[in-house]
Amino acid sequence: MPVESSSSSAARQAKQKRKSHSLSIRRTNSTEQERRELMETQDSKLPLSMRSNLLDLFSQIEREFENLYIENIELRREIETLNDRLTADGQTIEGSDLAKGALKTKASHSTSQLSQKLKTTYKASTSKIVSSFKATTSRAVCQLLREFVGHRDGIWDVSITKTQPVVMGTASADHTAMLWSIETGKSLLKYLGHQGSVNSIKFHPTEQLAVTASGDQTAHIWRFMVQLPTPQPVTDTTQTSCEEDVECSDKDEVDVEGEGPNECPCVRVPTTTLRSHQGVVIAADWLVGGRQVVTASWDRAANLYDVETSELVHSLTGHDQELTHCCTHPTQRLVVTASRDTTFRLWDFRDPSIHSVNVFQGHTDTVTSAVFTVGDNVVSGSDDRTVKVWDLKNMRSPMATIRTDSAVNRISVSVSQKIIALPHDNRQVRLFDMSGVRLARLPRTNRQGHRRMVCCSAWCEDSAPCNLFTCGFDRQAIGWNINIPALLQDK
Repeated sequence: MPVESSSSSAARQAKQKRKSHSLSIRRTNSTEQERRELMETQDSKLPLSMRSNLLDLFSQIEREFENLYIENIELRREIETLNDRLTADGQTIEGSDLAKGALKTKASHSTSQLSQKLKTTYKASTSKIVSSFKATTSRAVCQLLREFVGHRDGIWDVSITKTQPVVMGTASADHTAMLWSIETGKSLLKYLGHQGSVNSIKFHPTEQLAVTASGDQTAHIWRFMVQLPTPQPVTDTTQTSCEEDVECSDKDEVDVEGEGPNECPCVRVPTTTLRSHQGVVIAADWLVGGRQVVTASWDRAANLYDVETSELVHSLTGHDQELTHCCTHPTQRLVVTASRDTTFRLWDFRDPSIHSVNVFQGHTDTVTSAVFTVGDNVVSGSDDRTVKVWDLKNMRSPMATIRTDSAVNRISVSVSQKIIALPHDNRQVRLFDMSGVRLARLPRTNRQGHRRMVCCSAWCEDSAPCNLFTCGFDRQAIGWNINIPALLQDK
């Protein structure tokens, strides 16, 4: 009768253990199903969706520990195999003792490595799960300071001037653009030159000039002069935790049309009209230096214009579908365009003789916006409910991916705090750092916050009381004061 070798015996034991592990996993899955059924029958004050979410999170933790436990058993089996091999070598007693000592040292070292691996894997696998369970003593605080009411239709875009005096600009579907006092919330000037929806507004880096893009297939450059009114004390100084969220129905919406702005000066004629597009001009921005303007259109092209002559310098083609956004780098001659074809493109004009193009692929739906940061990063938002942070030197994969529960509209990045503000279709505004960690969610209750889709966000780097502005299709813009503790930003 043949004698079974030690290697075949070890293989049979390993197979039996793997079978027992698979049975254990099946039992775990059945246990989860029984636990879920038990959860539905038990009484609890928590909503069923919240209880289900908690159950899923703890199930993930359980699976991680189960995988680590299986790895632990595999390591132990390797130690036993090494021990069997040493025994089969027929070493002397002294050599055997020495081998046992070496094996003990190796086993101790393996155990130490396993302990460190357990800690590292646990921290890595559960960091995203427990990130929502933050300490209440260091939560971000958001304060609603101003509500800017006066437009008669939804507001598509909001922007802040880069020169003194610092004012806020809004672009609306009511065919107008308006300038506002940040300190008082009063309207300072109204632009009436467009014949269609005003889809975007951006300010010149050094002069009191604005460029607006419109559904009338044109972009207008117009000059403004404003006089700031006397600041008034803030009436609503209630500080609210950024995580507060009380649902409100459409019936709770307040009609903001009845209380319009005070009479303000109007500008009806632009200084320059940029024409070349064959479709809606959805966005426009100034290149560094302010001598050129780039526009993005639904005709699938972006155009680069000379401001002084209003002549078309370059037509940037290549997107397969309508463009949704364009943005310029604050210090370099770089342009990024976003499109419904799920991509965004980087156009490099730093070398006058060579205009290189890089295509960023990573989203699965319309890219609604793409913006530069101060460094070599681009942040893109999409209707696929994700936001991705990219390195300009590595286009193959994003540095960080933020997954949300709603489509993301025109995002903005704070230069000083390096915080990304995400406006959503579901009326929420969330704040993340550049590594993808959520910092806060702006409060939305029956009394404050947006009551319709939030279209755009813009940071104010000046020392104004409001450092974040949002606008939406509830026909209002809101000025917020965001206080993010350093503890949260370092996480």
